[in-house]
Amino acid sequence: MSKRALVTIDIQNDYFPGGKWTLDGMEAAADNAARLLAAARSAGDTIVHVHHEFASADAPFFAPGTPGAAIHQKALPLSGETQVLKHTVNAFQNTNLKDILEAAGAEELLICGAMSHMCIDAAVRAAKDFGFTCTVAQDACATRELEFNGKTIPADQVHAAYMSALGFAYASTPTTDEVLGG
Repeated sequence: MSKRALVTIDIQNDYFPGGKWTLDGMEAAADNAARLLAAARSAGDTIVHVHHEFASADAPFFAPGTPGAAIHQKALPLSGETQVLKHTVNAFQNTNLKDILEAAGAEELLICGAMSHMCIDAAVRAAKDFGFTCTVAQDACATRELEFNGKTIPADQVHAAYMSALGFAYASTPTTDEVLGG
C-alpha cells in the first residue's frame, strides 16, 4: 500500500471562467491537477477529492446542489475514489478526511486545487499539524486578486506569498513537472 495520497481541493465549476467566483489561472491549475490524478491512479495512490458547499442557497458561490458547486470535469472522481464534502475553509474541520487518510496508511500528502490563499493554505497547515508530510504542486493551485487597505494585490503575488509561506515550514512546493519527475 502506498503511503502517499493525492488530495484535490475545490476544483469546482464556480472557480472556472463563467463561474460565480472565477480564479486566475484555474484552467491551467486544473490541467496540472488532471496530470497529478492520472499519475496517482497509475501508481495506485490513495486519492481524495474534497469539494466545498456552503450551507445556504444564497451563498456567493458553491451553493448546495448547483452546477457551480460540482467538481469540474477536468478533475472528476472515478468510481471508487473517495469524496469529502466540506462546509468550511479547512478540509479537515468537521470532516472525516483525517480518518480516511490514516485508514489508508497515508503519511505523505500531495495537495492541489483552490484557493491558494484559503483552502489550500488551511488544509496544508492542518495536515502538517496532524503529522503528515506535505507537498503542494504549486502550479496545480489557483487563486484570485485580493484587496487590503485599499490596495489590490494581484493574484500571482497572492499565490507567490502563500506558496512562499507554506514552503518555509509546512510543505515543499514543487511544480507539477517536478512532482512527476519530468
